[in-house]
Amino acid sequence: MAKLVAVACEDDQGLGAQVSMHFGRCPFFTLAQVDEGKILSAQVEKNPHFGNHQPGQMPVFIGSLGANVILAGGMGPKAVQMFEQMGIEVATGAVGKAEKVLQAWLDGQLKGTAPCNHDHPESCGGHH
Repeated sequence: MAKLVAVACEDDQGLGAQVSMHFGRCPFFTLAQVDEGKILSAQVEKNPHFGNHQPGQMPVFIGSLGANVILAGGMGPKAVQMFEQMGIEVATGAVGKAEKVLQAWLDGQLKGTAPCNHDHPESCGGHH
């Protein structure tokens, strides 16, 4: 079944981009069409909320792109819950280049969520 996967990225290099450790503070998303375990195509989408991250904006934005899945390094629990309520699958703990992370997800090696590292408690509910 074809899906559109959004990968939170630190740069605009598409599948070669480095995955962002916090999806809400990433400047770009790589959007990849996948089907039958293969990456069919990819495009880069600029994060319109970069530099002005407010809780709740990103799930709505990713949903508006038509994504079924979001992959990121880390994500706060409130964002995970919002994505899941919108029917968007979340997988975190991603490290490395977007293409490698996508393939790991397609191979079933990346699933579930890892908490954000919470170095910015004002935006994701974390505490030090």
